[in-house]
Parts: sequence; structure tokens; C-alpha cells
Amino acid sequence: MTPPRALTIAGSDSGGGAGLQADLRTFFACGVHGMTAVTAVTVQNSVGVSGYTVIPPEVVAAQIRAVATDIGVQAAKTGMLATAETIAAVAAAVDEVHIGPLVVDPVAASMHGDQLLRDEALDALKTLLFPRATLITPNLDEVRLLTGIDVTDRAGQREAARALHAFGPEWVLVKGGHLWTDPSCVDLLYDGSEFVELDGPRFDVRHTHGSGDTLASVVTSALAKGNTLPDAVRAAKAFIVESVRHAYPLGAGVGPVSPLWRLPDAAAFLTPPAATPARG
Repeated sequence: MTPPRALTIAGSDSGGGAGLQADLRTFFACGVHGMTAVTAVTVQNSVGVSGYTVIPPEVVAAQIRAVATDIGVQAAKTGMLATAETIAAVAAAVDEVHIGPLVVDPVAASMHGDQLLRDEALDALKTLLFPRATLITPNLDEVRLLTGIDVTDRAGQREAARALHAFGPEWVLVKGGHLWTDPSCVDLLYDGSEFVELDGPRFDVRHTHGSGDTLASVVTSALAKGNTLPDAVRAAKAFIVESVRHAYPLGAGVGPVSPLWRLPDAAAFLTPPAATPARG
């Protein structure tokens, strides 16, 4: 039988730790067939990004139309969208082929908190894509860029959730991984009327590359399988806890979180068997 199908509209990470590579890896671990609309190609490794090339917006939109009209998309997510023109093209294509549910991971800040998108692209996210989103999943650096709110405690998370919901998404998930003063890692889900706190452990781990992509991809996979949004987010929280727990070093810099924990036999599958003693 054809498995559930999910689409990632995102940039390529040549190091394989984040971006559409992390999305596809997570889709697979969740039992979902993954498709791509590539928005940008980065020159990237574990140390950082040294360059990128933006895919023309009309090509991004054509990729979305191609897979949606033939294979079908049961849920989609966005990652790095790079420019206001790309965001506008994605919004138009999503409307044209009636894609939904749509998870928007507003990739707007680097792991060091630096702004990755120009102001006009941030405005396009808020005005064009957020109103079409089933869920948006900003981290606290992205919250600051999108709302001007510098979250320093859980009360600030709630203030930020209200401000983000005013942009028009159905649900908001304000991730708490960067709230370093909190001993727990609490993500806050909000639908405009009710707050749900999703608590998890805070690991002392350096390797967290691709954590946002992985979380959003699990939500997308669960929605493609027909789960409700709250259940999809709860599943994603449990999944990312284990992915961070099993994060691994890679290269000289920051390694990725690992959805490979879902595949317990993966390491052994191609390992040569022990030698059989010769008879004679």
C-alpha cells in the first residue's frame, strides 16, 4: 500500500544535518513517503554555512505543483524560504493546489540568534504564510525577530504566543529550547484560547543541529497520518526528546539530533557478521 505522503518546502543542507535532508530522514523514520520542493542550496558543513544559492521562485512553485497534482500531498511543511519572492510563490502554489495541513517552521535565525531573513521576507512570512498555516513553530530567537518580544520566562512565552497567533495561524508552538534559565525544556502550544505546556528534559548536549526541522517534520508526518494537531505535537515532543538524547558528533562543529533511534536495527543491518571458524 502507498504510505502517507508529506512534502517539505525547504533548503538543502550539504552536511545532511538540517534542512530537507533532516526532513526526509524524519519522514522515513515516521513511516511517511517524503517529497521535496527545494528552495535553496547551501554550502554547509558542521562548522557553518559559507554560501547559498536561491532557487528561482517559479521553480519552487513548479515543484509544489508537480508533486501535488500527481502524487498528492497529505501534509506539508516549510523550512528555509530565503526571500520574500519565494514566500509569495509558495503561498500562491499552496492555494492553487489546495495543500493542507501546513506546518510553517519560520527559519529566520541562525543557531547563534543572527537574523537570516531580510525584513521584507519576515513581513512576507507574517502576512502571506502565517495566515495559511495550521501550525507555526518558532524558536525564541525567531520569536524576537517576528514580534520584538524577548522571552525570558514562561510568562513571556505566553505573551509571545498571543502575539504570534494574531498573525493568523490556527495554532502556535513557541519552543522553549533556548530558554536557558528554565531547568526544563517547555514548548507552549496555543490555539487562541487555550495554552498547553509540553514539558521535557533539558539535556547537556552540544549537538542539536536540525532539531527544529526534525520536530516540525514529525508534526507533519503525524498530520499526514490523520492525527489531530494536539496529538501530532505531543508525538513530536516525545520524538525530539529521544532525537536529542541520541544526538551524535559530526565533523569539527555541531552534530545533528538523530531520528535514527527509531530504527534500532539500523546499526547492525550492514555490520559484517562475526567470522566463522574454518573447519578442517
